[in-house]
Amino acid sequence: MLTQALTFVIDTLTGFLTVLLLLRFYMQAFRVSFANQIGAFVVQLTNWLVKPLRRVLPGIFGLDLASVLPAYLVQVFLLLSLIALRGGFELIAPESLIVLVFWQALLATVRISLYLLIAVLFLQAILSWINPYSPLSQPVAQLTRPFLDPLRRFVPTIAGIDLAPLVAILLAQLVLIFV
Repeated sequence: MLTQALTFVIDTLTGFLTVLLLLRFYMQAFRVSFANQIGAFVVQLTNWLVKPLRRVLPGIFGLDLASVLPAYLVQVFLLLSLIALRGGFELIAPESLIVLVFWQALLATVRISLYLLIAVLFLQAILSWINPYSPLSQPVAQLTRPFLDPLRRFVPTIAGIDLAPLVAILLAQLVLIFV
């Protein structure tokens, strides 16, 4: 019972931190302004980790490694914590364990990125139908534009409804099947 509660708390906190770090990474990669509620929220909750790392981790090709690398390492920490809580260190050879943990952490980070994309696409679709002039609409549209613009060339708008987010969500879910 205590192990379940501890697993839940660790999983929730690491998942939340991973989502925030990935959101910060994607907002920077897609040049989304941080001068909004989402941006301020993300920056305030991740600055404690990202700012010190920027001193030692330079960006590469305009990508912020100080945001994406900690997201990956948080997933490594999560997996190691779960293995420790379940007493699994004795069951697997150390060299196999290291490879397994780092590979599974990479897959988990990609999976979380895809779930984040799906959530932002849902939010984009809902905001476009309900309140397209919401303060959240602009940053959400900037986050989804790189995924939706190529699809909009092939997927027509029907009766004023943009179906590109639906197609993007289906494609993201298809990728999730393989990840």
